[in-house]
Amino acid sequence: MTFSAKILSWYTENKRDLPWRASLDPYKIWLSEVILQQTRVAQGTPYYLRFVEKFPTVQDLAAADEETILKLWQGLGYYSRARNLHTAAKMVMNEFGGTFPSSYKDLLRLKGVGDYTASAISSICFNEQQAVVDGNVYRVLARYFNIATPINSTEGIKYFKKLATELLHKKHAGDYNQALMEFGAIQCVPANPYCLHCPLQDSCKGLERGAVKDLPVKLKKGKVKKRYFNYLVPVFTDGNNAKHTLLTQRKGKGIWQNLWEFPLLESDKEVGTTGLDLNKIAVLQKMNKRELFLYNNTSIVHKLSHQHLYAKFWIVPVNESFENSIDAKKLATLPVPALLVNFIKAFKF
Repeated sequence: MTFSAKILSWYTENKRDLPWRASLDPYKIWLSEVILQQTRVAQGTPYYLRFVEKFPTVQDLAAADEETILKLWQGLGYYSRARNLHTAAKMVMNEFGGTFPSSYKDLLRLKGVGDYTASAISSICFNEQQAVVDGNVYRVLARYFNIATPINSTEGIKYFKKLATELLHKKHAGDYNQALMEFGAIQCVPANPYCLHCPLQDSCKGLERGAVKDLPVKLKKGKVKKRYFNYLVPVFTDGNNAKHTLLTQRKGKGIWQNLWEFPLLESDKEVGTTGLDLNKIAVLQKMNKRELFLYNNTSIVHKLSHQHLYAKFWIVPVNESFENSIDAKKLATLPVPALLVNFIKAFKF
């Protein structure tokens, strides 16, 4: 039995019952693939179900406003995925007449769709002969063939794509791609894979040579940047004991683009009260402020792929109503970074 036949046979017996597998609708497959980038299946599944319920068709997604999409995406991180999702949906409507593209070549034209996603959609939905290579596939192939070439090197990316293409099942490309990814997700897992109960154990070169735990090889990332965020949280309590605060929308191309946050003062190191100059934040200058208080003595560390954020929240009591204030109850309706979601819940406005 060939490698691809063994993988397909294993998949028939072991595949998980996942909601997107009940459909060959390219829109739904695309949604699932985008959501599951950088996201575990257990975390991503509820988001997929909510998106399909809120936006059952690509037309519905294209017609939505960005803030609604970002709010629904809240907690998944890598928010550029959500913005690209929205842009691509509008491209389907404007450039493809509302019909989701069916070929690898056309899929690549969509914003945010690269080789992996285009290969997955075209093979799963249209059985196009396109090999999928994701983290799971890299791991399985590197171990089975005992390949030490770094998977994130230029040479490695080309080599593994070529190998995956050669192994692609000629009649069942979509099922085979799903099978290989599934095999890596639940059988050939990163740590402590189930080699003793693996259908490939008699021919796995990595197992034969005792190299499974060392594969795949990956080049180390560059140094992680540290950033220090000081959030100033204005709080005004009106005569009805309702609390009001202030959020501003992040602009530019940095992290959390178009999400909402409290006024932010970034410093080059952790600072105390004397290290904060509230006058540097224009929206706070006109407020009738009292003494500010540090909410968390220890910085909250929020880890992103290439940077670690060290966040402190400073409560700024305000004596009177101020411009652009919002009822604290509205905080739940705006898309904010996960870091702020946790603070809002803990502070209990």
